[in-house]
Amino acid sequence: MAAIPLAIAAPAAVSAAAYLNAKFGIGQDVKGLAKFTKFQKQLEALNTTDRANAFYAFEDAAKDPKSANRPFLVLPQDAAAPGEQTQWTYAEAYETMLKYAGWLKDEFSVQPKEVVAMDFTNKPQFIWMWFAIWSLGAIPGFINSNLRDNAFIHCVKISTARLLLIDSSIREVLTDEAKAALGPTDTGRAIDAVIVQEDAHDKIMLLAPYRAPDSLRQGVKYTDTSLLIYTSGTTGLPKAGNVSWGKPWSGYLFWPAFQELTAESRYYSPMPLYHSAASLLCVCACIGARCTYIMGPKFSPRNFMKQVSETKADHCQYIGEICRYLLSTPASPYDRAHNLKVAFGNGLRPDVWDAFKQRFAIPTIVEFYGATEAPTATLVQSRNAFTRGTIGNTGLIGRLLSRSTTAIVKYDLETDTPYRSPSTHFCVRAATGEAGEYITWLDPDAIAEKYQGYLGNDSASTSKILRDVFTKGDAWYRTGDLLRRDADGRLYFTDRIGDTFRWKSENVSTAEVAEALSTHPAVKEANVYGVALPHHDGRAGCAALLLNDGHSLDNASTAASLASHVRQKLPKYAIPLFLRLVKGEFEITGTVKQTKVGLRNQGVEIEKMGGDRLYWLPTVGAEAYETFAEKQWGNLSGGGVRL
Repeated sequence: MAAIPLAIAAPAAVSAAAYLNAKFGIGQDVKGLAKFTKFQKQLEALNTTDRANAFYAFEDAAKDPKSANRPFLVLPQDAAAPGEQTQWTYAEAYETMLKYAGWLKDEFSVQPKEVVAMDFTNKPQFIWMWFAIWSLGAIPGFINSNLRDNAFIHCVKISTARLLLIDSSIREVLTDEAKAALGPTDTGRAIDAVIVQEDAHDKIMLLAPYRAPDSLRQGVKYTDTSLLIYTSGTTGLPKAGNVSWGKPWSGYLFWPAFQELTAESRYYSPMPLYHSAASLLCVCACIGARCTYIMGPKFSPRNFMKQVSETKADHCQYIGEICRYLLSTPASPYDRAHNLKVAFGNGLRPDVWDAFKQRFAIPTIVEFYGATEAPTATLVQSRNAFTRGTIGNTGLIGRLLSRSTTAIVKYDLETDTPYRSPSTHFCVRAATGEAGEYITWLDPDAIAEKYQGYLGNDSASTSKILRDVFTKGDAWYRTGDLLRRDADGRLYFTDRIGDTFRWKSENVSTAEVAEALSTHPAVKEANVYGVALPHHDGRAGCAALLLNDGHSLDNASTAASLASHVRQKLPKYAIPLFLRLVKGEFEITGTVKQTKVGLRNQGVEIEKMGGDRLYWLPTVGAEAYETFAEKQWGNLSGGGVRL
């Protein structure tokens, strides 16, 4: 056989290698694995050197001549009072933190390893307090600044804190009832609730910096608790998640590269700092890259792109429904008059992904998936249509290696538990393209190394651990989410367990139905859930809707068009049989995610609608949605109607 000339063979080999790399994602897997391996070694080194306390990372940045005078924190001009400071270098921020540390030591005798509860809105004081508490070897507890009454009291009490620091701008949280509830108990313990007055900062800045000795921060491991961050409380009172020191260090060491941050980056986020997405994946990532964090006081659809443009941000952060709200704003000169290169966040729905990217001319979307207390996360860097709507993208090597540490298992919605084989009693991996619960491996002999659970809530902590999954005695962390992976390794979010429901013996994904509804021109926003009906098994689909201006379901053509639209987009069993037109706006969490529990509990009983109007399809084949009122409810509840 004649030899192939090198001039032909070499380019052919390169071309073949490039094809295989693109098809099987070899390059991305190798890079990802290398970064993860390096990070694990760095974590172990923190234990060895006794520097697991994440205060040291900021101190290093503030003392490094290359970054000391670089801007760390910037406030948009319209978010600051006239004459107020709007920029701090790393060195200036460090000195401020140490002055706050001295104040906390002298005024309140804060001790190592005690929890100090903080209830602050987005303002520089949040960061000064946070890192000052770390510098003293203590543990901050981030209270959701939107909470009031019982939820607020609950979060403070379960934190175990003896000291609660409250932002003066939300002083109303400390009601007479709250003062009484936080007062002395039968054991004599009381929580000292301190409102940090407006002039406190000026007084603190007159103090000398206090850098606590290293001995106060010694003896902690990266698996120990660094701070408390609370769950959103959409299914009950919030739980206090134990956040290990490894989490902020992942923000410093692991996440900057995946968000494409450099020392010159300017990262805008109006997300609440009490949530891990902003505090750990934005602020800590900025510190890790030694770049600039631009603090938006709160999310405003009208001001978001304006502040991005005026602060010359090249990165921005989103959560939940933020991108949909931005798309609902009128076009403005700021839409493209900016430097944005990357938008990073969680919860970008597939139906708004392209529209968001195109309208605001954002080259790269970095979508991540994970929970504060979860031992792992996924992400995707999306620059093209191939990864649109995904939460992860793993090549062949990654899928093979991760098979022992992550899995998607079949889920039984009727028993509301992962499905187990009748013959082996073990769980069963979902097929390619099939939705199932996403779980991650835990060492059954050392679970706390990866999962620290919830403070003071053993039942909630253990409920997240699934045992005897594939072998006797193994342990896996339950995410509580249904995900699916396609043949190309792309990972998709399907639904939250508890949101997905059964109708006509089929599983209905609320996310899929909401996406279908949102593509209709009349629909501004949709929140889908299942409702129990008298004399029916399972749950029927119901969608709470906000309509765009000029549209009404009382208009026959709109009602017919919407019915036709969902029949074309969805399988018969997934068609929402009820539509609820909501007055005003949807109830959302502090992280801009829709809540469903209240809507689901109200069902379709007219007296529980609070003035909202209901429409229904009396049969799946009905040509249009029709009014559903007392008469129709009477027929349904009396058993005169079968859907």
